[in-house]
Amino acid sequence: MSQVTSLVQSVDWLAIAPPTLTAAIALVVLVADLFLPAARKHLLGWGATAGLAAAVLLLLPLLDGRRRTFCLTGHPQACSYVADHFTLIIQFLVLGGALLTALLSIDPVRDHDLPAGEYWFLLLSSAAGAALLPASRDLATLVIALEVASLPAFALVGLRRGDRLSSEAALKFFLSSVAATAVMLLGVSFVYAATGSLHLSRVAHALAALPDPRLATLAAAGVALTLVGFAFKTAAAPFHFWVPDTYVGAPLPIAAYLSVVGKAVGFSGLILVTVQGFPAYADVWGPALAVLAALTMTVGNAAALRQDPTRAHSAVRLLAWSSVGQAGYLLVPIAAAGYAHDPAHAIGATVAYALMYAAVNLGAFAVAALVARTSPGNRLADYRGLYHRRPLVALALGFFLLCLAGLPPGIIGLFAKVTVFSAVVDAGLGWLAVVMAVNVVIALYYYLQWTAVLFRPAQAPAGEPADHPRAPIPAALGTALALATALGVALSGAPQLVLRFAAGALL
Repeated sequence: MSQVTSLVQSVDWLAIAPPTLTAAIALVVLVADLFLPAARKHLLGWGATAGLAAAVLLLLPLLDGRRRTFCLTGHPQACSYVADHFTLIIQFLVLGGALLTALLSIDPVRDHDLPAGEYWFLLLSSAAGAALLPASRDLATLVIALEVASLPAFALVGLRRGDRLSSEAALKFFLSSVAATAVMLLGVSFVYAATGSLHLSRVAHALAALPDPRLATLAAAGVALTLVGFAFKTAAAPFHFWVPDTYVGAPLPIAAYLSVVGKAVGFSGLILVTVQGFPAYADVWGPALAVLAALTMTVGNAAALRQDPTRAHSAVRLLAWSSVGQAGYLLVPIAAAGYAHDPAHAIGATVAYALMYAAVNLGAFAVAALVARTSPGNRLADYRGLYHRRPLVALALGFFLLCLAGLPPGIIGLFAKVTVFSAVVDAGLGWLAVVMAVNVVIALYYYLQWTAVLFRPAQAPAGEPADHPRAPIPAALGTALALATALGVALSGAPQLVLRFAAGALL
């Protein structure tokens, strides 16, 4: 009698623990919201923060990076979930970013009377999807994780009921994201039709040996359309148009979340599909991403230069355009991977740069959230004289801006940019290195201009006090700012903690 192969497989619960715990805490928070009285709703925020901290700690048992689960029967290398070193680094970035976002959110949720249960449920749900995505190794799981991370973000952007800017931002974000997702799904369907598989390892093998030229054409179209979807998620030009209005209309902690965690989701997905799924079509996505990188950094930095310091929300708009420019730098090593003999080695520069960017950008948003408590307009002019009102806060913001600019004492920003330059030069993309160098110089102007404003004496119209009222810093906001500052200083003091990821193959 022939032996029947069992289709039932064991699940490595430890491997999937971080996103699973995050999703479970989201459900707990949603149910708890039904029973807690209004006076105790603040406990939901602290519970969500504790859950995210526990999810970060669950990464420690996985440091060996050798776990995988949901594999095809008889094909142990074709798995849907892999907890390798790339996965763990991005999950740390995502969950750590969500943790800092939660700390930034505790006071605004109460002060602006946002629905606490919905807010924390949506934030945790999005973080769970974002943590699942870097572990996804088949196109179906990857797309599902991407949408689980994105759909709650639409609602979070528009959660300020009755606010016209918030509603407009949510609508723009939703419509453009849905269009991009539709294009990406069309591309995934073309790839599946050409290869007959969704697992990235099997897709890569099939694309390298397509027997029919018509299938090769279909596959090339699928690769290009899939890239369009991820270009939107990474805010790459010309798919960046939703960013400024979305950041301004969203609650400030959510703008910080989108600038860091949202980008991590898009870039990790882009790395997986290009390096692991489509290496045979590097001649398609390599040049395309190089052009996108050059266009994105140029558009972002040029728009940041044009910000009017007296315009309402100009500080948030500058951070939004800065994040577009930084997305261009993050794209550079991925484009270089298309020209490299070892693509998995080249993407380490993107991971190292993303870790640096996450720490200092969240810190900059934390300072913006603090300034917004006394200056709701959050204009660049409102930061004038910040050093005289809050010396430590001004020094922290100046440090974050210098890190983003790549100047000492922001050593980690300087070293991260050098790492990206090395990746593009090693790939032989001299023209892209020149474009990046020009953009780094352009960005120096607006970063240094904002830094200089912090140390100038405050001015006010006649009859008005020169100093803004100085209120105590809330505990949660102060904790988030202190953590971001400590992390930025630690990385600048020991940049090898991050840069070593650029020295080896993560995938």
